[in-house]
Amino acid sequence: MADLQTTRYALRRGVSRWFEEPVSQALIKVGISANIATMIGVALAVGAGVLAGFGHFWIAGILVLLGATFDMLDGGIARRTDSVGPRGALMDSVLDRVSESAVLVGLAAYYSRPENVHQIAVILAVLATAGSLMVSYVRARAEGLGYKGTEGYLTRPERVVIMSALLLAGQPVWALWVLGVGTPLSAAHRFIAAYIEAGKPPAEAQDQTTVQADSTPADSR
Repeated sequence: MADLQTTRYALRRGVSRWFEEPVSQALIKVGISANIATMIGVALAVGAGVLAGFGHFWIAGILVLLGATFDMLDGGIARRTDSVGPRGALMDSVLDRVSESAVLVGLAAYYSRPENVHQIAVILAVLATAGSLMVSYVRARAEGLGYKGTEGYLTRPERVVIMSALLLAGQPVWALWVLGVGTPLSAAHRFIAAYIEAGKPPAEAQDQTTVQADSTPADSR
């Protein structure tokens, strides 16, 4: 998993350098703050959930991508305007969960309608929602105990890519299968890794946490 983590962080740094930095700077020039970017992102995600609920998967996929883009940019805007703070971080983390849940709830609603009924898809949507919340919660709880809790192979960026790509392809059930099965497994993997780390001697655990802190993007939940 170390190789996957290294690759993920290298990609994240590349995106930050070539996309996030110039675009966030442009948004600052037109007066968009970090909080506004966060709210735009969640509004787009909720819109995607509504459209998914009515079967407009292609447009929903576009909105998922746009919403995730604004969610990625809000941190860059905050750093460049010296507005990083606990309230912004709290709002960003909470609304990330709202954004992701909105799309999954929309799909669950679509497959609950009599003309589209698909019981397995509804179950997978519930599992994907629970799994995504647990992935985030395990990290938050581990951080509260002094550990990093960043292990796992389906963090938010991967989940966004999978959902948006398969919505654009018109295959939301495939997305639900991948996320409904993979996200709970990723949460379990993260929990086991954090549990093992928590059992190590304090000095060894602290060294590992420090190494991870040097390379972990703060928004990869």
